[in-house]
Amino acid sequence: MIRSITKYKQAFILGLQSNIVYRWTFLARGLFSLLHLVAAFILWGAIFSVKSSVGGFNLEQTITYFVTLIILQFFIGAFNEDYQISEEIRNGLINQFLLKPINYYLYRFSVFIAARLVSGSLVLIPLLLISPWIRNYVEVPHDFWRIAYALPAMALAAIIQFTIAYCFGMLTFWFLDIQGFVILSFAVETALGGQTFPLDLMPKAIYHVAQYLPFFYQMYFPAAIITGRISASAIPQGFIVQVCWAILLLILAQVLWVRGLKRHTAVGG
Repeated sequence: MIRSITKYKQAFILGLQSNIVYRWTFLARGLFSLLHLVAAFILWGAIFSVKSSVGGFNLEQTITYFVTLIILQFFIGAFNEDYQISEEIRNGLINQFLLKPINYYLYRFSVFIAARLVSGSLVLIPLLLISPWIRNYVEVPHDFWRIAYALPAMALAAIIQFTIAYCFGMLTFWFLDIQGFVILSFAVETALGGQTFPLDLMPKAIYHVAQYLPFFYQMYFPAAIITGRISASAIPQGFIVQVCWAILLLILAQVLWVRGLKRHTAVGG
């Protein structure tokens, strides 16, 4: 047990070291994400100029939602893990893991956690720089119970985000290029994951269907808990669905790994 923890601790440290090298890239992404926030200000500012509330929320609550999304994206979102895994499979670098007592999923997940720790910390810098201008539009949650619920929701969301990326990476065993799958998933996630607009503003029928899809639990669910866009009574049911998706995706990841290895022709490594 201790040896296993040590192995993945080393992977985590390696992930920290390698991602700190790309700190300027993450910082640039954080600065670029502010454009999304500016767009949200312009769009929702125009909407709230003629309406006092939309869906029961005011401008400050809506801007808080988008600021929360940016922070969550850099702390729990999958960036290019799918392409990294795909590259290791195509180049034969994955062979080294076949000869060692290392679980490839846990190794990649350890590196993923390290990467998000670096990127999440760096995105706070541009947000702090613009805080004098946005502080009047951001409402810090005062309900401790929401933070208590949000933490496990974020952890499960991170597992879902990473495992989806991992599964796309595994498709390299069958397809040389996975870009089409990744782009399609990103488009659906953007629409049904609450990244364009809060999902609770969608028609009730569509919102009800979205609640049973994994995209709902990648970003929107933890963000909605933090910003109060989901009621306390609906959170337990959300956790049940989120846990179910996490388990199903983990099973799918293992199936793809086992079947993919059967097709794998070792080159290099």
